[in-house]
Amino acid sequence: MPSSAPAVTALLFGLRGCLVDFGAQACAQPGKPLEPAKPTPGAMDTLSALRKQGVPCAWLDELPTQTGRKLAATLPDWVAATHNPAGLAPWPAPDACWQALMALKIPRLDGCVLVSGEPRLLQSGLNAGLWTIGLASCGALCGLSAQEWKALDARQQEQKRSKATLALYGLGVHSVIDHLEELQDCLADIGHRRLKGERP
Repeated sequence: MPSSAPAVTALLFGLRGCLVDFGAQACAQPGKPLEPAKPTPGAMDTLSALRKQGVPCAWLDELPTQTGRKLAATLPDWVAATHNPAGLAPWPAPDACWQALMALKIPRLDGCVLVSGEPRLLQSGLNAGLWTIGLASCGALCGLSAQEWKALDARQQEQKRSKATLALYGLGVHSVIDHLEELQDCLADIGHRRLKGERP
């Protein structure tokens, strides 16, 4: 990100379909053993870059605590885990996003960004006053694991991508990308928008 653009304050991520493969949806199938989920394309490189930049990060999910931690076992330990405890308003209420930022000890909303492919979590981020980045191809709107996505032909991928992109922009998200490999350029764009005085 150019030095003239303000730095990102904190990054919140959805877990399934964002940091780890949406194939982790299999965790909901009874009788199937739970295993750590594979990181999505670009997830580990993205987290490494953010660590070097000193950007605090956390992931959010509505799964039970133990299930979420098991799926996230391949992620770096420094990425904070945030779960919705009993009594906390569920998505799309803003509470979970605010709780995650408080756990990271973030003093302000300015420059805080949420990345997810889950519409309800993105709406939570919007309600919380965050910048939001939707993931078109690897999230809930496509509903496919990375392996299932690769098995589609180019026309099928484009149809699903276009439909998901339109739905995400329809929510009011600020940017849409396919996957985390495109995140750094998107964050740079948000930095320039902030520099011009734009607010989420």
